[in-house]
Amino acid sequence: DGYWAEVSRCVREGDFEGYKATCHEEGVLVTGVRGQSYPLADALKRWKKDFVATKAGKIKANVAFRFGRRLGDETTAHETGMFLYTRVNEDDTKTAEYIHFEGLMVRRGGRWLILMEYQKSKGTREEWERLKKVNR
Repeated sequence: DGYWAEVSRCVREGDFEGYKATCHEEGVLVTGVRGQSYPLADALKRWKKDFVATKAGKIKANVAFRFGRRLGDETTAHETGMFLYTRVNEDDTKTAEYIHFEGLMVRRGGRWLILMEYQKSKGTREEWERLKKVNR
């Protein structure tokens, strides 16, 4: 749970370097929503502007996680669930995205790192409500 709490904190505070530190250097982003797979480092380049805008107070962003299945041991984890990404823009427009996802993580040097993030498909609030809360 500590890993996901840190990811949420980084998104909420616009801490790009902190978020980047949760990712394995050879991590992969798979997105069923866009039908693509590419290095997580490329996604980080694209997402950085939103972290900068959040840190500057131009937008408010948040991400929360809920899980249906969590497998793992002391050095590996595979977790399946959903995340809810919310955003409030400067003009006060609000968006909320419910995304089904899987995360594959490894523990290196005492830290959890995401090796593969698979954003499978869009979800619904009803599906979200059925999953177990992790972040408060």
